[in-house]
Amino acid sequence: MIGLGLRQVQKALDSKADTVQREFIAAGDELDEIGRQLLEASPAQAEPLRGKQRLLRDRQHDLAVEVNEWRDRARAVRSQPGQHTLREYLKGLLQVDDPLLTPSVKHAIYLLDAPEEELEKLLQQEQPTEVATPAGRLIQRARTDFDMRRSDVGARERAAIEFANRQGIAQQDDTVKEIEAAIDDPDPMVKETAVLTVIQLHKFRCMRMADLDLAHESVQVLASLNHLAAVPVLVEVLENPRTGFTKGEDGSMVEATNHRARMIALLRLIEWHTPPAKLAVHKVQFDQDPDIVKTARRALELFPEEWSGPLRGTGKLPAVQES
Repeated sequence: MIGLGLRQVQKALDSKADTVQREFIAAGDELDEIGRQLLEASPAQAEPLRGKQRLLRDRQHDLAVEVNEWRDRARAVRSQPGQHTLREYLKGLLQVDDPLLTPSVKHAIYLLDAPEEELEKLLQQEQPTEVATPAGRLIQRARTDFDMRRSDVGARERAAIEFANRQGIAQQDDTVKEIEAAIDDPDPMVKETAVLTVIQLHKFRCMRMADLDLAHESVQVLASLNHLAAVPVLVEVLENPRTGFTKGEDGSMVEATNHRARMIALLRLIEWHTPPAKLAVHKVQFDQDPDIVKTARRALELFPEEWSGPLRGTGKLPAVQES
């Protein structure tokens, strides 16, 4: 199991070396261009060109040294004589504080220190034959795919959107529950992939399902998530009043509006207190729903200044959920 973690670290180190190598090649191209310019330059023009040439040569030298350092680090990952020295070496790599490298190193250290039962559980999750569901395959990718383990969230966001856009997937309760369960995974990349996917799945459910009771439950989930990616979805819920069906007192389905869902979204956006949240609240001051109007105006009266961050920590909104 640790071998997989070390391969991810090596990939990250080799990727850094490749990036620096491309800078080295680009500097070489600039030197070639300066060489061509010097052939036609006057004495007055030549001196600044030669100064730039010297700087680029120094830069190339530094880049060559840096490439070798990254390559040496990658080779050293596999050459440590024992777990103690490997752990110390990995901790040393954390001091590099590189956004591409750090997540892979932290995961490798986690695997080194994880108890046997946890490693066994992770190993079972890594086995392709054990992954029979679409949700399971997505989580497996979050554990092993290099792009999805970068510090840049882009690959995880794209994977979440692609997954949620599969026909019918957001309406499969078991799939949604499987993804939601992964939010508690100790692996930070798996956890974030799960959160982003849950946001996309519940976006579909709260915006497009005719059953407003289920849509209401989805907005409650979105309101409970402590991730900024939930904000634009809450904005979309707030800005889009719609009709659907809810269960009446006699158990029959009756036509209703998504008033409850919109109110949850509004209150949570006030808590998020970000600039996009304030803009959304400002827009609904003249909404057709008088409760929405009253709440929005009151929030803007209480907080007229710039909104720059959450008012309090994340959490569900019990008073609204009970309505």
